[in-house]
Amino acid sequence: MLVVTSAQLDLLLITWLFPLARVLGVIASAPIFSSSALPRRVRLAFGLMITFAIASAHPPTAANIAPGSWIGIGIFIQQIVIGVAIGMSMRIVMAALDVAGELIGLQMGLSFATFFDPNSSAQTAVMGEMLSLLSSLTFLALNGHLVLIDVLAHSFELAPIGMSVVTGKTWTVVAQLGTAVFSSGLMISLPVIAALLITNIALAVLTRTAPQLNLFSLGFPITSTVGYLVMIASLNSLAPALQHIYDTGFELTALLIQGFGGH
Repeated sequence: MLVVTSAQLDLLLITWLFPLARVLGVIASAPIFSSSALPRRVRLAFGLMITFAIASAHPPTAANIAPGSWIGIGIFIQQIVIGVAIGMSMRIVMAALDVAGELIGLQMGLSFATFFDPNSSAQTAVMGEMLSLLSSLTFLALNGHLVLIDVLAHSFELAPIGMSVVTGKTWTVVAQLGTAVFSSGLMISLPVIAALLITNIALAVLTRTAPQLNLFSLGFPITSTVGYLVMIASLNSLAPALQHIYDTGFELTALLIQGFGGH
């Protein structure tokens, strides 16, 4: 007859439950993995597979803690927070494309054109949605999803279960994430903004010299055409810029994990 003691059951829960909480936190918040296009059962099965691989390689570091105690519940919530923080750090960095799309759409006169984004359940600019799709495809082409899984696996070494704390370095990294969003978004949209600024100045001079021209009927098609042409011309240099954004995101994510680990 198979007999399972309470100590063995607690060890089993600690071995699998705490890593599963962190892994599912990442899957629920990280880009690509949290897409609503993936069914929840698929994401749950994927999280279980990752947890099985990670838990087999990392022995439990909180074996003397009862999972049903207040300390165990606190550690469980803590693992969810760490996982969500890891996923949100990459999502925040990739939000630079949304900022770039908003700036480009505003300059092109397409700020009124919005699209319902099922991932965020909100209205987003059309240009931002297009850049987000390009960003997701580039992220997959550069194996960013595999790098993110590797970062998740190493997070159990930098911030072991039961030994994680929130330090001042963690909040510093959060501030750096916000800085990276606006600076990266501005740098991506800068070529289009500069070209449209020159176009608007030329239209202003043309309207001044020829008042009979209807600026409202000419301005929108001209600025839209110039914006699209500049975006097409800058597609070759978009991939290196996106790679730099991803590298920055992974570096800040590593610093965030180190902050949770008290390093």
